[in-house]
Amino acid sequence: MRNKQLFAVLAAAVLSAAVLSGCSSKDKETSKKETTTLTISAAASLTDVTKDIAKKYKEKEPHVKLNFSYGSSGALQTQIEEGAEVDIFMSAAQKQMDALSKKNLVNKKSRVELLENKLVLIVPKDSKTSIKSFEDLAKSSVKKVALGEPKAVPVGQYSEGVFQKLGILDKIKEKANYGSDVRQVLTWVESGEVDCGVVYMTDAKISDKITVVCEAPKKAADPVIYPVAVLQDSKHKDEAQKFVDYLKTDEILKLFESYGFQRVK
Repeated sequence: MRNKQLFAVLAAAVLSAAVLSGCSSKDKETSKKETTTLTISAAASLTDVTKDIAKKYKEKEPHVKLNFSYGSSGALQTQIEEGAEVDIFMSAAQKQMDALSKKNLVNKKSRVELLENKLVLIVPKDSKTSIKSFEDLAKSSVKKVALGEPKAVPVGQYSEGVFQKLGILDKIKEKANYGSDVRQVLTWVESGEVDCGVVYMTDAKISDKITVVCEAPKKAADPVIYPVAVLQDSKHKDEAQKFVDYLKTDEILKLFESYGFQRVK
C-alpha cells in the first residue's frame, strides 16, 4: 500500500515538474519575444501620428517594441550612412531614400511610397499681415520667412522648388530663416518670431496658434511623397517587414488620413 502511495506521490511530482518546465520554457520564449526592438528613423512630420501607431501596434504585437528616432530626413539619412543601427527608415521625401538605395543601404523590395502630404503657407494666428499667397512673400512688407534648411530638410527643398518655379527664389533667400526641421519652422511661426513660414499640411493641423493662408500652387509644387523601407543591415528583417506591411493596412492608412496625410494614388 505504501509503495502505491509512494509511486503516486512520485508520479505527481514528475507531472508537476513537467508542467512547470513547460511553463518555464514558454516564459523564456515570451521573454525572448519581448526583447525584440525595432529602431525606426522617421521624419519629424510623422511624430504625432506614429505615436498613435505605436500604441496600436503594442496591442497587436506586444512582444515588439517600437523605438522611434525623429529628425529631418537629411539628418536621418546621414546617420544611417554613418552606421547607425536602424531597422526602418520613414522619409519625408524620395531624395533621401533614393540616396540610401543607391548605396545599397535599404532593402529595395521592401520599399513602398506610403503617403502624400501638402505644402502650405502659414502665419501666426493673430497676424495682421496682408499675405494671401506664396507670391506675396516677395513683397518688401514681408521681412522674415521661416523655411526648412534646404540641404537636409525636405520641406525646405520642396519650398525652394516652389519659389524657383514662381521666379522669386532669390528674393525669398534674402529674408529666409532656416530651421533644422519642419517642427522648428512651425514653432517660429507660432511664436511670431517670423512673418510666415512654409510647413506641411499635417504640421499645420496640429497647431491652434497659426492660420493656414493657402496651399502651394499646383503649377509650382512637386508631389510630397513619403517612402518607407527596411534597412539592409537590419537585425530584425522579418519583424521590420511585418511592421511596414502593417503601415499599409486600411486601418492605419485611415489613421494617417485623420492627421492630414493622403494615400498615394
